[in-house]
Amino acid sequence: MKKSILNQAINLTLLSTILGWQVGQPAWAQNNQEDEALALDDVKVTARKTEESLQEVPVAVSTFSREELQEAQAESLDSLNGAVPNMNLVLGRGSSSSANVYIRGIGQPDALQTFDPGVGIYIDGVYLSRIQGALMNLYDVERIEVLRGPQGTLYGKNTIGGAINVVTRQATGETTGTIQVLAGDYGKTSLNAYYAGAVSNSTNFSISTLYGLDNGFVTDPITQQHYNDRDNTSFRVKFNSANNDRFNWQLTMDYTNQENALSLGNPEATLVAVDLAGGVVPLYVPSGEEFDFQSSSSFRNDENQELRHWGISFIIDYDINDVWQMRSITAHRDLQSDSFIDIDASTLELGDVFVGVDQNQFSQELQMLFNNGNGLSGVIGAYYMQEDVPSYQEAYADDFLLYDGFPLDFLRTIADDLETTSYALFTQANWQINDRWGMSAGIRYSKDEKKYFRTTSTLSDAGAFLNGTFSFNDKDSWDSVTPMISVDYQINDNHMLYTSVSKGFKSGGFNGRANGASDVSSFKPETVWTYEFGGKSTFLNNRLRANYAVFSSDYEDFQARVAEDISSFPVINAAELSIQGAEIELAWLISTNTYFNSAIGYMDAEYDQFFDFRRPDEDRSDDIPPFSPEWTFNLGFHHNIPISTGGNLRLSTQASYIDDMYLSVDNQEALTQEGYWVYNAHATYEFANPAWALTIGGKNLGDEVYKVEAQEFSSVGNIQTAYYGAPRTWYAAITYNF
Repeated sequence: MKKSILNQAINLTLLSTILGWQVGQPAWAQNNQEDEALALDDVKVTARKTEESLQEVPVAVSTFSREELQEAQAESLDSLNGAVPNMNLVLGRGSSSSANVYIRGIGQPDALQTFDPGVGIYIDGVYLSRIQGALMNLYDVERIEVLRGPQGTLYGKNTIGGAINVVTRQATGETTGTIQVLAGDYGKTSLNAYYAGAVSNSTNFSISTLYGLDNGFVTDPITQQHYNDRDNTSFRVKFNSANNDRFNWQLTMDYTNQENALSLGNPEATLVAVDLAGGVVPLYVPSGEEFDFQSSSSFRNDENQELRHWGISFIIDYDINDVWQMRSITAHRDLQSDSFIDIDASTLELGDVFVGVDQNQFSQELQMLFNNGNGLSGVIGAYYMQEDVPSYQEAYADDFLLYDGFPLDFLRTIADDLETTSYALFTQANWQINDRWGMSAGIRYSKDEKKYFRTTSTLSDAGAFLNGTFSFNDKDSWDSVTPMISVDYQINDNHMLYTSVSKGFKSGGFNGRANGASDVSSFKPETVWTYEFGGKSTFLNNRLRANYAVFSSDYEDFQARVAEDISSFPVINAAELSIQGAEIELAWLISTNTYFNSAIGYMDAEYDQFFDFRRPDEDRSDDIPPFSPEWTFNLGFHHNIPISTGGNLRLSTQASYIDDMYLSVDNQEALTQEGYWVYNAHATYEFANPAWALTIGGKNLGDEVYKVEAQEFSSVGNIQTAYYGAPRTWYAAITYNF
């Protein structure tokens, strides 16, 4: 099977290359002089807190410009799934706004507030501490940088798996703007607009807005109710100023409001009730047929998923002298979410919940950046974050418990509050030793202090067996010192090699599902050591770019939520893992009008040991870590056709492949996804008047049915629910630029 998949990928690559040479031939023939000067753009990144060429940064980083995001039809952050080697980025389980992100086998899919993200997501330098609300729309993004591997010696908040930096558009003082209207199937409509200009000689202003609506691609076959829809309103306002050559500031305010229907999955295993008089009673048996995007819920009163997410940040840059620059990033963010989630995805009331969250965070980051102009640069930084996450939850399970065949009512209410204070000191220095050799070294000290309160009450006809109220308070702190060091060697102007060693750290926490004294516990932090060797190369007079890396990670104290019985869901530091892999990203400017790109990732993730107290005599080291596909591919072909009447036609096709993977820690066979391909394409006609453009496109053109996430509560009704990617969709958009 693997050989067939690899052959398919190679054939697609060769086919795209052959097509590229054929359609690109006229451009070659028309202007040989132009072809000789043809070269890829020099991509600039700020991965090391200063603007550098992508080809000179000794870091595994993928970049996407605004134009590349448009070519990839990237509407929201999960549109990047498959576009970055060894990255899995999908919609979170049962939530319309959560982001499940794994990079190189490390992540955190659980949106419960007692877990920290495994991959950091930043907007204009501000860290988002929850995966809920992180699945942002990309309507006004200038570029995205995805850094693979532990990050901390350059960033305010340490992240163990990697970082996704989202940089929004910045006004330059020039009056410019864009308006786009889009319509598609499943009732999809959207309107987004961007305007930028000057307020005064020294102050610029921009505003961007988005309104998007679709009816959803999952339908109740009886009521015709639509699920998995999107009803999103967002805006962002930015002011930036350059009062003089040494001082400038940026003020950003953003707001998002979503009122979405339920995100429904499909029950993949037999759902059961427990009869307290003895025995297990089957309630629902899946057909075993391919999911047809029809599903039903026990929620019948327009219960939905509402989100209000806003933030404000203020950034100051001050050049103290020719060597030192001070940067301050002050930010506040507020997230309010009221979501109903039908965990069992059926008309049964087995795992239905309401989760209301009111999260707020304040962060202050101070950086002292230096560059002596003679090969030595770096940053010294301090970071502080205060976060408070109170929540209220209800769990409904009237169909789960029986007594001698009679149903027993069940309601559990939960009120909890998590307070987190994070401190950090970090520094990194980059030394260009000579024309060939460079070296970077950094170190970070991180400390997280957490206080957690939880009270839970259970009301059931089952009586003393379940009834009662339980509460607890707990607090703890964790700290870590995480170093990194890298050495790079510039072979010549076209080739650079580097090697690095870095340590990552993710804080410990508390069991946010404890319903009794036996479940009260804290879990330890995760740590990882990553060893990497890579290179950056250009060929064919800078028309072909190849960036590559091999890595090995020793990952310890993996935090796993498991299920023990009907009311016990402990979190354990279950495992130690070894993760090895390789990555390559290619960009080839075949001709003036033809461009090809590809990203290939290989990963071998395995448990060195897996301790599970539920099965003390069982060796689980042969299990497969979740969300760790062995192969990921992305292939893109883009061609430009000038029209004799003055217009221009741009054609773009992309294919991505995600290999077999498990969607649950316990490796439930029902919650697996075999390898699958997704094909996207679009055509954009730019009119003779360059202000106007018309785009027609489609996603998942092969109409592939594939799982992206899962809920696994097998101890409660044998719940094993899978969530699916969208089926084939079409759209058309008209864009006006001024």
